[in-house]
Amino acid sequence: MSMRSLRACMVCAFVQTGSKFQTAGCPNCEDFLEMRGHQDVVLDCTSAVFEGLVALNGLEGSWVAKWQRLEGNKAGTYAVKVEGILPDDYVAAAENAGVRYVP
Repeated sequence: MSMRSLRACMVCAFVQTGSKFQTAGCPNCEDFLEMRGHQDVVLDCTSAVFEGLVALNGLEGSWVAKWQRLEGNKAGTYAVKVEGILPDDYVAAAENAGVRYVP
């Protein structure tokens, strides 16, 4: 797997391959973004342009998780900064699910 095949969720910054987003969805946002099985949604809601990576082990009290606003997210790899514009429909879906979207 090359870094070029990685994408980051524009809502939570979770990083994995585009094909993994399509087959499994986003582990944090699947309930409201519904990426699984929809390549167009994966392309709309993820970005190949991101900076830095942090690994979140899922333990409570991580200062990195707090600093990156990842507290409560699933363990995995996250982008420090994600570039892209999330379409308004998905911003509304995130807000309706109680997720604070910060562009």
